[in-house]
Amino acid sequence: MASVKSTLFSGWTQTSKREQSAREQAEHLGARLPPLMIQAERVAATVASGEHGRKRVGQGEAFWQFRRYRQEDPSTAVDWRQSAKSQHLFVREREWAAAASVWIWRDASPSMHYKSHVAKCTKVERATVLSLAFASLLMRGGERIGALDSAKPPASGRPGFNRFALRMTSQMTSKQSLPPQIPLPRFSQIILISDWLSPIDGVQNVLRHYGALGVRGHLIQVLDPAEEDLPFDGRTEFEDVESKTRMLARRAENLRDEYRTRLAALRNEVAQACRRQDWTFATHRTDRPAQGALLAAYAALSAHRPFEMR
Repeated sequence: MASVKSTLFSGWTQTSKREQSAREQAEHLGARLPPLMIQAERVAATVASGEHGRKRVGQGEAFWQFRRYRQEDPSTAVDWRQSAKSQHLFVREREWAAAASVWIWRDASPSMHYKSHVAKCTKVERATVLSLAFASLLMRGGERIGALDSAKPPASGRPGFNRFALRMTSQMTSKQSLPPQIPLPRFSQIILISDWLSPIDGVQNVLRHYGALGVRGHLIQVLDPAEEDLPFDGRTEFEDVESKTRMLARRAENLRDEYRTRLAALRNEVAQACRRQDWTFATHRTDRPAQGALLAAYAALSAHRPFEMR
């Protein structure tokens, strides 16, 4: 009898803990969703949706733009008249007359949860606000939006936006610091938001994968101001939040110049990798308004031109 009572009590305790955990997660999500949604809607409201939902490259009749020839393009796509004006080959692209699909990925790995004393929020919170603001704008333009790391297809309208928002706010942590490499339809677009502090080889592999598929990509780097300025002085211990590697600096200010040089080199490598795929790249700091990053990125998304905004 004692054994039965013990088993029943143990089962009840585990069930209670699961219910309590579920309630805590629900309350945490409920507390997080309204502020992020409100902030994202305010940010999105500063950018006019315009005609983005109609103007894009695709199977149409109207001329859209010339772009550089890529290896995956057939030779019949070359516009020889335009190519004769320079030393490069160009392809004539036509305007797409229907809504396209846009996939959004936001890095939620441990490094994105960093927040220094001079920042307004964590990097993952700012990346989430930007993702939701993008989705809101795209929804208004009639686009289909979806999460790149979700098995569900992109959807349009308010239901699609709500589903996307729920996924973004309910999954604020992840072990993956790079976006998944999945097959996507040609002429799709993806928005990738991360601190991009991963080894450059991994970033280049992602770009090559989607570039070979004919996907248009837009990268946004979100950094904490301390990660750019390294404002630490004196004896300072640094810890990698992902590998848990620690380094003790007796005079952190002596590392500042070299650190900034290495960060600039990494950023330049990411920017060059984007240019090789005809993608765009922007940087953003969490101590600055999100509207600036959204406006510049959205303009590039509409016009298909490189951009850089701080």
